[in-house]
Amino acid sequence: MCMEGGKKKSVYSDLNADDDELQPTVIESLCIECMEEGETRLLFTKIPFYREVILSSFSCNHCGNSNNEIQSGGMVQDKGITYTLSVSTKQDMSRQIVISEYSTVSLPSLKFEIPPNRGSMTTVEGILEKAISGLQQEQPVRKVMHPELAEKIDKVTQQLTDFKDLNKSFQLVLDDPSGNSFIENPNAPKKDDALTFKHYTRNQEQEKCLGLVAETDVKEIELQAETDVKEIEGEKTTADEEGDSDFKKEVLTFRDSCPRCATSCDSNMKMIDIPYFKEVIIMATVCDHCGYRDSEVKGGSGIEPKGRKITLKITDPSDLSRDILKSETAGVSIPELEMELEHGSLGGQFTTVEGLIKNIKDKLIETSPFYIGDSSETDKKNKFTEICDKLSKIENGETLNVHLILDDPAGNSYLQNTYAPDPDPELKVEEYERNFEQNETLGLNDMKTENY
Repeated sequence: MCMEGGKKKSVYSDLNADDDELQPTVIESLCIECMEEGETRLLFTKIPFYREVILSSFSCNHCGNSNNEIQSGGMVQDKGITYTLSVSTKQDMSRQIVISEYSTVSLPSLKFEIPPNRGSMTTVEGILEKAISGLQQEQPVRKVMHPELAEKIDKVTQQLTDFKDLNKSFQLVLDDPSGNSFIENPNAPKKDDALTFKHYTRNQEQEKCLGLVAETDVKEIELQAETDVKEIEGEKTTADEEGDSDFKKEVLTFRDSCPRCATSCDSNMKMIDIPYFKEVIIMATVCDHCGYRDSEVKGGSGIEPKGRKITLKITDPSDLSRDILKSETAGVSIPELEMELEHGSLGGQFTTVEGLIKNIKDKLIETSPFYIGDSSETDKKNKFTEICDKLSKIENGETLNVHLILDDPAGNSYLQNTYAPDPDPELKVEEYERNFEQNETLGLNDMKTENY
């Protein structure tokens, strides 16, 4: 942030080709090739509907050396992310990928891994070409000095070439503990059958790599966590003695580490009972140091024996005010828009139908940066804008007779029945048996509860 006219102004400007004031910062820097002075240009900007980035470009007029890279200029995300892409078509090879400086790219079938390097914006084909080029460096020398190693590298190079030429299909895994990497979904907002992703909580080693916590702070955090567990166990014991009803009325507060600045902060937890449904746990975290806020909703009674599919036909603007509990395992779809969000998207939420639709629209914009901006294809951009406009009309009650579907394999989602206890003519609730993949995602296939 900088001050201009007594007001705070961000150093990151919107990316705009017509903005004459958007100029790079030029600094002199040492060229590592010839040890002469070169020139580095830095541009602090925002990719539309994505995040702040730092574009850097180095050039040396003495030896011709040059390179460029992209770094995330925004904050580290609350959780890490892992993308798994099945590559089998030319369209898959052309997918655009944002890789942060903390990302690891791997090809499981080859047991081949590219460690964290400079941040970049590339494609699947670009990743393979760079990997092949890197392996072929120094190969003539290796064939003389270490012929066995050179032979193995040639085999890996040939397999990578087969992948690049699409002679074989393969999987590409992108793991980023900072949560700032991204793989394009060319079919957005439709579900991408070839791409899956999952968010995860970083471990202490990853926190240290990101600079969120110092090594000396790890033991303090672990000791604090042990103290918090003992305090919670003590509070629960007291609650059991005083009665279960008193425990449910209380808001439990425990100390936690802020996922954004790693400062100790308060996390609150409250159990509530939703009429005609079940108990749920609402959790909220507030950091007084950096202002970070987060909330999460979890089922209070574990995973149900069957999955649950809830279908609401929105026939009146009043339907938008219905309460809705979307668990962290539920997927959302609107058939009329041919739109489907994967299970786990948006996390757990306790909101209204209107609020959920707004969050869906915001999430689509946030996770589809390649469809907005100067570089996006006109057809894709127009289609994406049309989808967002349709969602806005549904959110405002202008478009009716559309269906909102919640599909939750864990059976922990809920949508308010305004006619309760009588049946709701616009609400359909179905229970179903989970398949093997759904049980695998929930971790039930390897769970043993008998004779252990």
